[in-house]
Amino acid sequence: MKRGADVRSLQERLVGHWRLMSYTMHDGLGVLVGHPLGDDATGRLHYTADGFMSVQIMRLNRPRYRSGGLGDGTDTESAAAARGYVAYAGLYHVEGDSTVVHEPDVSLFPNWVNASMARKVVLAGPRLELTTPEPLPFGGRLLTPVLVWERVEKPGSAT
Repeated sequence: MKRGADVRSLQERLVGHWRLMSYTMHDGLGVLVGHPLGDDATGRLHYTADGFMSVQIMRLNRPRYRSGGLGDGTDTESAAAARGYVAYAGLYHVEGDSTVVHEPDVSLFPNWVNASMARKVVLAGPRLELTTPEPLPFGGRLLTPVLVWERVEKPGSAT
């Protein structure tokens, strides 16, 4: 074993709060194609020790609704808001030492409700990289999303 290696299980190392650093799409050769929610997208990812997860990602500076009420946006405003946001939550489990499987029971994108979504995991220090095992349909192409997260510690807490 390497000196200083983290011997905790993958699930133990995932538990906590993560801040999005980048959300990119890559083609079959690994070439960067773009940033689905802009190059300054922001987000949070949470894993709990008892197997729950939640993720929220959004495009910065989404237009505000002209009306101030939560359900008062026009169809156009609501569609623009939804296109600039990714959100789902539910159970998760790990498979082996390099895969996490998200099983959302709620999702902004209805096709992900009750789906099983595997993500390859690369976890090094405070950085977490999640990718899909296979490319996914996106904008008429098959692309691989790559999301890089950084662990967020509560001020004054120890790791």
